[in-house]
Amino acid sequence: MLKTLLGEIREYKKVTLMTPLFTALEVVMEVLIPYVTAWIIDRGINAGDMKAVLMYGCLMVIMAFCSLYFGTQAGKNAAEAATGFAKNVRDDMYKKIQTYSFSNIDKYSTAGLVTRMTTDVTNLQNAFQMIIRIAVRPPLMLIISVFMCFVISPDLSTIFLVAVAVLAVILMLITGNAMKAFSQVFTRYDALNASVQENVSAIRVVKAFVREDYENAKFNKAAGNLKGMFVKAESLVALNNPAMMLVVYGCIIALSWFGAQHVVAGKITTGNLTSMFSYVMSILVSLMMLSMVFVMITMSSAAVKRVSEVLNEEPDLKNPENPIHEVKDGSIDFDHVSFSYKSGSGDYVLNDIDLHIHSGETIGILGPTGSGKSTFVSLISRLYDATEGSVKVGGTDVRDYDMEALRDQVSVVLQKNVLFSGSILDNLRWGNENATDEECMEACRLACADEFIEQMPDKYNTHIEQGGTNVSGGQRQRLCIARALMKNPKVLILDDSTSAVDTATDAKIRKAFKENIPGTTKLIISQRISSIEDADRIIVMYRGMVSGFDTPARLLETNEIYQQVYDTQVNGGGDFDQAE
Repeated sequence: MLKTLLGEIREYKKVTLMTPLFTALEVVMEVLIPYVTAWIIDRGINAGDMKAVLMYGCLMVIMAFCSLYFGTQAGKNAAEAATGFAKNVRDDMYKKIQTYSFSNIDKYSTAGLVTRMTTDVTNLQNAFQMIIRIAVRPPLMLIISVFMCFVISPDLSTIFLVAVAVLAVILMLITGNAMKAFSQVFTRYDALNASVQENVSAIRVVKAFVREDYENAKFNKAAGNLKGMFVKAESLVALNNPAMMLVVYGCIIALSWFGAQHVVAGKITTGNLTSMFSYVMSILVSLMMLSMVFVMITMSSAAVKRVSEVLNEEPDLKNPENPIHEVKDGSIDFDHVSFSYKSGSGDYVLNDIDLHIHSGETIGILGPTGSGKSTFVSLISRLYDATEGSVKVGGTDVRDYDMEALRDQVSVVLQKNVLFSGSILDNLRWGNENATDEECMEACRLACADEFIEQMPDKYNTHIEQGGTNVSGGQRQRLCIARALMKNPKVLILDDSTSAVDTATDAKIRKAFKENIPGTTKLIISQRISSIEDADRIIVMYRGMVSGFDTPARLLETNEIYQQVYDTQVNGGGDFDQAE
């Protein structure tokens, strides 16, 4: 995991290395200042030598400015290194997620991925900045301060060793318990983000059913759980300060008592005793800072694991070594295909499907909810790979194609296709970024989207809100169909993509397809007989199997499921799923 994240430093290696260097120089200057203070007292003030006071005073000022400069540079480099590191991590996570297949994405919730790219990466950024700067400072300060104390008075330095040992034990107990609490915090973030995402995306449903109070209560519960864990963790960390102050004051009292005896006995000078008081504070504050570093590392350890999981996740679908980039035609062949979402479970969603579709055909796909229609078409564009058997497009196994080339030629309008924030033209050019305005307009004409676009004040420059919330369901579907047509595909798949369109407009779209893109193979999933009754052939699916595959007329004579659906919808009454 650490190796993965260390690779994210990349172009920020220089500033990362410069940060501890400047921090070390800053510490050296700070530690030497008390020593020079002792010289001012002993060689200047006590000796009545004002020249010595002035000389050592100027030296202290120079050292103080050097410390300030080194500290400023350390902070600047640390900020650049940490923010650059976080930028690289987020960029690589986002790029990696784009390579995921549907099965990879199914492993993570949307809220979980959002939390990993925001909260978790922010924690990593803070931890990284702390490690390269603050984690360098306390050990150096501690080691050098202890060394200077032993240089001044080995006898009195034993007081520091005892104090350090006591404080270290106390801080280890506090930090150990705080680690357990912080490790549970991040899972609560997922629940909180999931509540927000679900509520905002379904806000119309929430308001329609007057469930605001219920959603508020659910969010308050998630926020309360998160707050409870943070309070517990932070309460433990808050014990650091009183523990440190207890040891500090005890140390000062002991040093004052034994130090005064040493001064009277002539074993140590007043100036050296004064500098030792400064060093004892430096030592104990260094321990305090180290405890905070441990807490931050603990907080980030869970984030390290969660972020590394995303970066190390291998896409289930990959391009072959020598991929084919050209799709010959729109023919589709399923050769004894079976499919399971969980490989090896034996729980097949599709069972032994064997059928062949000619290029340019219009194929209707009909079946009860859960019969595997969407899964069937997902295999064609290789959103999933067949568990058994093979799927061919243009006579070639889809696993032999370059995935980008295949999906450019197999255009899919999914059930839950969405629009993105931007103009209508921006959304249409997702299908072809180099398309002209005229090509966009032609695609909209075929999808019957031009009818409502021309009535909008800004026409094709009309702004679409995120998710297409400012257009109706039928308008959104037609824009998604137009976007798919922009690819000029050899295979066009409409997965129940005209369900929100009235029957008259649906008929116009099918007529436009027949007249303008006759060479494109069209697969239309629909719950309405009227949407597929003029198809060349219809696939009737039932419980993951093909119940029938023939012309509408032949199916009406031979297929019981199709007959029942036809009678239900054409002759009136009943629910489609009752056809089972």
